[in-house]
Amino acid sequence: MLTLVLTNRNRDLRILKNCLKSLMQQSDQNFCCFLVDYGSELNYLSELKELLLQFPKIRFTSCPVSGQLWNKSRAINLALQQTTTPYFLVGDIDLIFSPQFIQKCSGLMKANEVHYFQYGFLSKQESLLNKEFNDYQVDFAGNYEVTGTTAFPTEILKRLNGYDEFYHGWGGEDTDIHIRMRNAGLSVLFYDQEILVKHQWHPKAYRSKESKHPFHSQLERINHNYMYQTQKGKRTIANNKLGFGKAPIAQEYEKLNQKTEFNFYINNSQIAFEGLLAQMANFSGETIQIQITNAPFVVLLKNRIKHFLNKKYLSFLAMEDINNSILLEIIKGYRNNPYKYTFDRKKNIIILTIRL
Repeated sequence: MLTLVLTNRNRDLRILKNCLKSLMQQSDQNFCCFLVDYGSELNYLSELKELLLQFPKIRFTSCPVSGQLWNKSRAINLALQQTTTPYFLVGDIDLIFSPQFIQKCSGLMKANEVHYFQYGFLSKQESLLNKEFNDYQVDFAGNYEVTGTTAFPTEILKRLNGYDEFYHGWGGEDTDIHIRMRNAGLSVLFYDQEILVKHQWHPKAYRSKESKHPFHSQLERINHNYMYQTQKGKRTIANNKLGFGKAPIAQEYEKLNQKTEFNFYINNSQIAFEGLLAQMANFSGETIQIQITNAPFVVLLKNRIKHFLNKKYLSFLAMEDINNSILLEIIKGYRNNPYKYTFDRKKNIIILTIRL
């Protein structure tokens, strides 16, 4: 028996319905299925819960993290911590599964092997059609580098502390766990004898310039370099210091909307920013809010003149650099803390509210 986990944030409900429908049509129903929603908007969540009434087999978990970076690894690990079946399968919410998928996946599994499955990608037009699995025409097939749907021995995945929760945003976590499994001595095998999963087309989830949601402009590159170090160092275990699959506590997140104990207002002065970051480690059991704005043009101009004249001057950081530094600090040390974050790039205002 195996447990399947699907993760979601604001994905088109039509796509979700197609995915869940394909699971209800499995020839082998001897599996558990978790759907972990990681930070969808409230209006969307109410519609999702209505949809899930049609799929009583799905075990639904909702995380109140809409003001945070996407963290697929943590969402997966939340389900992993609750899993008692011998095998654990990670899938994508935008897939349609062959009716024989669970049966064939279960038949492949062994205690010292990891199996992942070739994708068949559907075109935009084909994805909008309502067909049986075998009738969908694949636009192109994915290769071995597409690692999104993978089945593991549960005990070993837990022993390695699950998926690495350093990875935020998109990219790297699926390949990282394959690397760590190989480093631990397991065989990682690519199943491409036939296409058992078909990927529904959807727009890429890139932010718009108007969005205030958390976004780190260099995070994808950092993720991939971090993954390279995993491979080079032959690392197997992740999440040593911060743990893995820690469930958000709703009552703690509610405190983010209450009056904060401490409020800090600074501009983009480098010394002010670095001093404030260092102070975060001194808080415990308190909610703080940090608001950072761009220094007035006159102040910046005076400092440029002082610099030019070889006089003492203050260094000011670009707001995008401050944004990236704060988000990376959260990822490295505070990713399990309740927080919400916005960056208004039009007004050049960053607001972080965090429970420390």
